[in-house]
Amino acid sequence: MTQTYPNATDLNVDRYVILGLATCFLQDDGELTEIETIEPVPSAAFTAIAQGVPTAYKRLSAFTLGSILPVETPDAPQKPAGFETGEWSADFIERLAAAARTYARDPRSTDKLAIGQSWDGANYNLDRKRILNPKRRVKLTDNVKQHAHTHQTL
Repeated sequence: MTQTYPNATDLNVDRYVILGLATCFLQDDGELTEIETIEPVPSAAFTAIAQGVPTAYKRLSAFTLGSILPVETPDAPQKPAGFETGEWSADFIERLAAAARTYARDPRSTDKLAIGQSWDGANYNLDRKRILNPKRRVKLTDNVKQHAHTHQTL
């Protein structure tokens, strides 16, 4: 019998999932600091990336769910080889479970990358930077001057 997770009985350790090593940025007083994050990649995102859409992912690798998240320690994910420099993304475990469900729903997407294989051929592009902690600062120059009759009934 295949092992399932106590909090997600629809997921077993043999489920297919893809992890990506992404280049992201943290913003601090206008300065950007580059970091690498480990993120689960849903099947729709992987299909788009495989078709050449620009992405912040340096590497994509396929795994079984159990190799990343052992049933014995479901709150402590294991970093796979090649991902040692990355940090876990926010809500990693929940996103990992959700991504695994997308591959179960669309099994054709698992044919593109076999378990244990990595792919470094994505269209890696940082023109649109992924900022993890964006802060909006409203300035006086952001105000839009309105016409005098805008709020009057004529």
